[in-house]
Amino acid sequence: MYFFLSNLSVTDIGLSTTVVPKILKNTLFKDTSVSLLECAIQMHFHLAFGAIECLILAIMAYDRFAAICKPLHYNTIMSKKMCISMATASWIASFINSMIHVIYTFQMSFCHSHHVNHFFCEVPAFLQISCSDTWLHEVAMYISAGAFASLSFFLTLISYMHILPTILKINSSDGRYKALSTCASHIIVVTLYYGTIMLLYLRPHSQSSPDIDNAISILYSAVTPMLNPIIYSVRNKDVKGTIRKNLFKNVLQS
Repeated sequence: MYFFLSNLSVTDIGLSTTVVPKILKNTLFKDTSVSLLECAIQMHFHLAFGAIECLILAIMAYDRFAAICKPLHYNTIMSKKMCISMATASWIASFINSMIHVIYTFQMSFCHSHHVNHFFCEVPAFLQISCSDTWLHEVAMYISAGAFASLSFFLTLISYMHILPTILKINSSDGRYKALSTCASHIIVVTLYYGTIMLLYLRPHSQSSPDIDNAISILYSAVTPMLNPIIYSVRNKDVKGTIRKNLFKNVLQS
């Protein structure tokens, strides 16, 4: 679990780092321009880290399934080699997918305007200013979102469809609480992240609104990654124990 949490932490740091510094720069300075190369790099890493987060969350759900539903076989199912292989495959597949989208996006024509009505470089914002036929690109975006976001979400649901009945069969109330507490943080993070992703990428282009799209993008690019460590820390008994211990120590010293 902690191996995948470390992957999720690195992904959250990367997702925020690709967006927040540029937003701060545009807020503090009057020059809000961005070079073509800088925009392509930002879009590439933002898409890649977003896809990695989807896959890592799905793998974490499977990890909880193995721990709760197959406890005696957990070390065999989730061996060190298997964990590293799944994490590596997630990173490689996400970066390849991102590269394809970036190349395809910057091959479109932008004859009407070069003004991107967004906080950062993202595919939906570029579709709105392109004078090319964006139908094929929209289809590719939906397929990609379906392959990464929707498929990962459904795999997560399938894992929890097996986890919840197993938890309910536990006779001990302490055992049920312990099992649920290991899943609660993950469920909250999944709900926040997938909700915003699907609202942005699986909505028809004709129904999109720049203001709404911008707000949703900020939510899953900056706000959600910031909340993830807080959510996992609050739900982790070791972290809570350390906080209580330090607070009690500070109170005694004061």
